[in-house]
Amino acid sequence: MTTADRTSGHALRLSFEFFPPKSEPGMDSLTRVVKRLKETGPDFFSCTYGAGGSTRDGTRETIGLLQNLGVHAAPHLSIGADAQSVIFELLDTYRAMGVDRIVALRGDVPSGMGAARISHNAESLVRWIREHSGDHFHIEVAAYPEVHPDATSAESDLEYFKAKVDAGADSAITQYFYNPHAYYDFMERVAAAGITAPIYPGIMPITSLEGIIRFSAKCGADVPRWIQQRLKSCGDDESAVREFTTDYLSRMCEELIAAGAPGLHFYTLNRWGVSLAICRNLGLLTRDSSD
Repeated sequence: MTTADRTSGHALRLSFEFFPPKSEPGMDSLTRVVKRLKETGPDFFSCTYGAGGSTRDGTRETIGLLQNLGVHAAPHLSIGADAQSVIFELLDTYRAMGVDRIVALRGDVPSGMGAARISHNAESLVRWIREHSGDHFHIEVAAYPEVHPDATSAESDLEYFKAKVDAGADSAITQYFYNPHAYYDFMERVAAAGITAPIYPGIMPITSLEGIIRFSAKCGADVPRWIQQRLKSCGDDESAVREFTTDYLSRMCEELIAAGAPGLHFYTLNRWGVSLAICRNLGLLTRDSSD
């Protein structure tokens, strides 16, 4: 049964994101996570790609693991400082592996480059993929409802996003957010700009206040003050943080779907608990996972 079969009149897409484990025990742990999240019947699992290709081998190995577990896998690929020939070689490798979906990103500045900025961006990467591989890959790109931290304005950020779609991107996954109105506003501006590609909300479970504040400062996501206060009241009680996060994000996801969001993409942090609990609350499990 697919996610679309489980939603009345709404083809809801569901996907989960991992990062490459750094050890054999990490791979074993991820295997257990995948087996739990498979209960949702997801459309695909994706795997991140470190700055400057720092996890290139790990990403490829993780994609192989996911395929061996019988799930649809989508590697992230960032342009970073890689030469075009390196990108083309990776595309050939993934195509030979049976991969047909790529998450194409600009990527972070590799460590050691200092202020030197890479000359290409995600639009260039999308064009390279289309140039080299035609329509073989479904290309996902990033979208920023609360505006990319490097953007000079919301208007220029939207122009960059439109350029990626015009270059050949099929759909987009947003940076995570905790205010659904940021997504609604973004979708209104996207529609006004004539962009029709589906845009899937990114959902990030919160494991700690300190961690989410630190990470959000880097990626430009806003953590509303009331959420920060609620998390402070949880203190070091991990179960209380998990309960609050599950409850709030379940309600937010339900609201997003009701408002027409075409699906959900979970940033899992290589854990299954909160993501699976949210899916259970939304009625997106293919079988009872209480065992």
